[in-house]
Amino acid sequence: MTLDDAALERLVEASRDGDSEAFGGLFDHFHGPIYRYIASRVQRPADAEDLTQLVFVKALEALPRYESRGIPFGGWLFRLARNCIIDFVRTRHEHAELDAIGERHGPEAGPDEIAVNREDLDAVGVALAVLTDEQRETIALRFFAGLSAREAAEAMGKQEGTIRGLQFRAIAALRRELGVAAEPEPPRIRTVEEPNQP
Repeated sequence: MTLDDAALERLVEASRDGDSEAFGGLFDHFHGPIYRYIASRVQRPADAEDLTQLVFVKALEALPRYESRGIPFGGWLFRLARNCIIDFVRTRHEHAELDAIGERHGPEAGPDEIAVNREDLDAVGVALAVLTDEQRETIALRFFAGLSAREAAEAMGKQEGTIRGLQFRAIAALRRELGVAAEPEPPRIRTVEEPNQP
């Protein structure tokens, strides 16, 4: 379910007024991204499912007190998810394996493809380990959960510019660790006035 900002705001308002169908619409819209974000941070898919449900229970309980104040609803919801993960990790002392994030190969994948995917995931796992906690959190929110920089900033309690900086440094560190060259600059087009260089 894809919603524009106005439709999302209408669902939030109706949910605050006790409309269960409207809350179902919010659930449908945010369930996948919330689950992917949580699955990127905890080890077992069953735990990710349980925590995802907990986030929506907490959201339903807190919704009457929710005030936009210019903060996107998605950012508020992901902050709830982040707090649930922090509580869970404190009590369980676990961290995610990349296997829990999602499917790596289709059912028709052969042994060679599965082995290559496993090697790629292992390399990414090692590369993610060199990032700071905040950089890993930013990567999880921006790419696993698909949040905007603004929503990630709200979820982490930081400024949007800080999130963009964390993302930039995290991607640079991942490229260095994985041996991926930075994007080359596009070739410069000479103008008529410029003489040819030897």
